[in-house]
Amino acid sequence: MNRSAILLAGACMVCAAAFAADTVIEEIIVRINGAIITRSELIKSREQTIQEVKEKFGAGAAAEEEQKKRDKDILRDMIDQQLLVQKAQDLGITGDTEVIKRLDEIRKSMHLDSMEDVQKSAEAQGVPYEDFKQNLKNQIVTQQVIQREVGSHVLVKAEEVKQFYDEHQKEFTRAETVRLSEILVPTQQPSVDKSSPPLSDAQRLEAAQKKADEALAAIRKGEAFEEVAKKYSAGPSAAQGGDLGEFKRGTMAKELEDRTFAMKPGEVTDVIRTKQGFVILKVTEHLPAGVPPLQAVQPNIYEALYYEKLQPALREYLTKLREQAYIDIKPGFVDSGASPNQTAPVMTTAEAAGAKAKLKKKKKFVLF
Repeated sequence: MNRSAILLAGACMVCAAAFAADTVIEEIIVRINGAIITRSELIKSREQTIQEVKEKFGAGAAAEEEQKKRDKDILRDMIDQQLLVQKAQDLGITGDTEVIKRLDEIRKSMHLDSMEDVQKSAEAQGVPYEDFKQNLKNQIVTQQVIQREVGSHVLVKAEEVKQFYDEHQKEFTRAETVRLSEILVPTQQPSVDKSSPPLSDAQRLEAAQKKADEALAAIRKGEAFEEVAKKYSAGPSAAQGGDLGEFKRGTMAKELEDRTFAMKPGEVTDVIRTKQGFVILKVTEHLPAGVPPLQAVQPNIYEALYYEKLQPALREYLTKLREQAYIDIKPGFVDSGASPNQTAPVMTTAEAAGAKAKLKKKKKFVLF
């Protein structure tokens, strides 16, 4: 038997032993210092990008083109994150406090009572809770590293903001808009105990009118519109204080448009009868048509210029991290962010042990 046959037979015996032990075979495709990236992790990451592209672009040529662009950088982005997570460890950035805060924000946004409910929600979507928390922690610490090591060195000068504003006047031109919040009291039959007799049309109308009048009275007495909306409104935006967003002229019913576009920010309408029921509207913002003053758009311009400068600076920083790291990529896989100056230093015993520990924790058998 030649050497190739012996190696093949040995590999088959290993595979048979793994399957006999009911163990999942996992394949390492990248080693980054003491960390690893497996084929299944790469596949999972691509599945996530497919879902993101589908949600943003739907189906069709545009979605396919976007997916092609993302595919070539998926492995690069995974390596980027590993390098940033390891840098966070070097800098003593743990993100522990921020993770707790973020989890509580998630709990509140989902209107859940406890962290146990957050865990159940994650697991109901097929995501192990520990993985969910670890992914959240990775996002937090990488953002902190980027801000500390890169973002803090990115400067946007006032003259750059002014120049951008002067050169993009057409892009800033806007139509007249109002931003509205609503309190909606519907007149349809409410869900009640079946033992209670149904209300007549007149009774429902009277009850809805009374409730709307009570809501308006509370506002007139000084109670915050947002709090009244949360208590009285049955509209889809009630939990957000009734915020409906911006409306341009010509996009609303004429009666409502004529009334709200004549109002100033902070003003509230009387109770208005509509097809849906009784509505109270508040104008939270009223922007005139034309080019807004620089002061009004300065924060948006600053942010755009900041991120425009941040991206190349971050790419340069990640290139340096690559050049300082041990990165071993299995043939057939490509890191689109690789540096020509990267070297392949020998992995230390401690780093190798770290990679093995990660695999042991995953309870997966590695064939590589």
